Amino acid sequence: MPGPRSTTDPRPAPDTTSDVIRWAAFCCVLVPVVLVWYGTSLAGAAGTAFGLAAVTAACRVLLRRSERCAAQRGGRHTRGETPVD
Repeated sequence: MPGPRSTTDPRPAPDTTSDVIRWAAFCCVLVPVVLVWYGTSLAGAAGTAFGLAAVTAACRVLLRRSERCAAQRGGRHTRGETPVD
């Protein structure tokens, strides 16, 4: 029977922002390939790829900025105004 877990080995927090950005970058590649596969012109697929890349870059900047602000403020504080289930 295993003993209790050691509290000296804290698990690192997952970097969800990096995961989101990786999936978005993957989609920036996948979507134009699928569009070309289904008969869209190369110019249309390239325009779509450019648009997705621009949105991904903007979201990355906003997510990282949000992380920095949360770290400076010490995380999320609800002030008792948000009900908890």
